Amino acid sequence: MGCSHDCSSCSSDCKSKNPESMRESLNQYSSVKKVIAVVSGKGGVGKSLVTSTLAVTFNRLGKKTAILDADITGPSIPKAFGINERAKGNEYGIIPVTTETGIDIMSVNLLLENPTDPVVWRSPVITGTVKQFWKDVIWENEDYMFVDMPPGTGDVPLTVFQSLPIDGIIVVASPQELVSMIVEKAVKMANMMNVPILGLVENMSYFVCPDCGKKHNIFGESHIDEIAERYNTKVLAKLPIDSDLAKCVDDGRVELFEGNYLDDAAQEIEKALA
Repeated sequence: MGCSHDCSSCSSDCKSKNPESMRESLNQYSSVKKVIAVVSGKGGVGKSLVTSTLAVTFNRLGKKTAILDADITGPSIPKAFGINERAKGNEYGIIPVTTETGIDIMSVNLLLENPTDPVVWRSPVITGTVKQFWKDVIWENEDYMFVDMPPGTGDVPLTVFQSLPIDGIIVVASPQELVSMIVEKAVKMANMMNVPILGLVENMSYFVCPDCGKKHNIFGESHIDEIAERYNTKVLAKLPIDSDLAKCVDDGRVELFEGNYLDDAAQEIEKALA
């Protein structure tokens, strides 16, 4: 945990010895079986798209699914699902908004008066909000919760890894050489925090020409397999540049996208967490 002192002389309640002591408790009316964080080393690689599509995929498999949008300053999950209503609360906690197909979602955009209002908060308030989304929201009988993380390895990822019982992470990347280096930072952070890495997803991996059917590596040669081998993990999926998927997300209709790009990934994740 990056402890700065000699833990050998610490008492049994030292948080470095017992990281579970930093965990936040769920709302008493909540039940969440598995928590998966979706992370990226940098922005713009399609992390929220992967989070949304994974939630839809698991939902289609008959799993009760939720998304905790931990990207407080750049929330995009409600937009992908076309959610315009605001979250409500009662005496027992905050009620997440449920999508058309039954996915429960909590995001700061569901609390703002206007979804385009900027969130200009300092770090302690942001991390406190993430904790509230876990402990104050009523998550009913969720089989899988996906946590859409902000990019990088800063305060919010650290808070999520320490405060939530993360069962594993999925790292999202794109094929550029620069991104490969940044992916390794995210992987190393997970290892430092003793969080299992379920696998890597490469987004915008290739483009299939609609005329000739040939694959083109728009962003250059992929290095994702090398990284996966180096850190003894696997590549769960390589997603193409798909204008139909992009349009569904932009139009708030991600649940209507008929592609099955992440079906095999879902099976691998279920197997790993069984």
